[in-house]
Amino acid sequence: MDLISSPPVLCANQNIDLEHFWHTLHSEAQSLADHEETLRPLVSEVILDREDFADCVAMRLSRKLAREDMPREQVFNILTEVIGENPEILQSMARDLNAIHERDPACHSTLEPFLFYKGFHAITNYRVSHLLWKQERTALALYFQSIGNEIFQVDIHPAAQIGCGIMLDHATSFVVGETGVIEDNVSILHEVTLGGTGKECGLRHPIVRSGVLIGAGVKILGRVEVGMNSKVGAGSVVLEDVPANVTVVGVPAKVVGGLTGARPALDMDQSLTCAQLSATSLDSAGL
Repeated sequence: MDLISSPPVLCANQNIDLEHFWHTLHSEAQSLADHEETLRPLVSEVILDREDFADCVAMRLSRKLAREDMPREQVFNILTEVIGENPEILQSMARDLNAIHERDPACHSTLEPFLFYKGFHAITNYRVSHLLWKQERTALALYFQSIGNEIFQVDIHPAAQIGCGIMLDHATSFVVGETGVIEDNVSILHEVTLGGTGKECGLRHPIVRSGVLIGAGVKILGRVEVGMNSKVGAGSVVLEDVPANVTVVGVPAKVVGGLTGARPALDMDQSLTCAQLSATSLDSAGL
């Protein structure tokens, strides 16, 4: 499906009350500081001493991204400037945090991914680099991309288009090419590539529609589309369009079942039934 005839759904209007969100995060941080004195300096500088959520995000990310060629204060000033000029980015960040909290059974608060999960840090870094790219500050955008790749092992081109409510679970070795598109409410595990197939120019990277769950180790190559609310099984290689509301698995990936009414990205059910696995095994064997 061509992107021109079916534009991406990116950050559809599901606004979060950011003041309430900030107060909840601050309260969780205060509780952590009271119970774990060792972490009090980190929590105080990053959250308790901050004025608001924007200030908080800028400080957390600047601590992660600072390097000899760009010290923390300089990074913080750039982040503060970008967020201040584009306050809507805070909605995206809050929805990403909520997505992790709601979908990851190992996550017990929004504070945990904010402080400790590199998947959230990586997607937040992308959001900053993407805004810089749109402002035609391409060199600085690529700088942030390269630092994010080094620190988080996540390589998202700043020109890629990514919606809200994104969960990068574990995140290591996640790659998105320049013309890649990921819509809202998508869950992606580690070692996933949304790549091209060669040296062609133009629209050459995948489109992932809303509600999709992409398992660990999946490679989606070329300008193919993964349809809304579909599930791509771990280790699959997707080379052709995937319809909406189906499960695909294999190398190359093939449809092995339907998902009528399911919400794969939100449900996070990565299992396949015995019947699906048997069908896939037989197909791979040419039987």
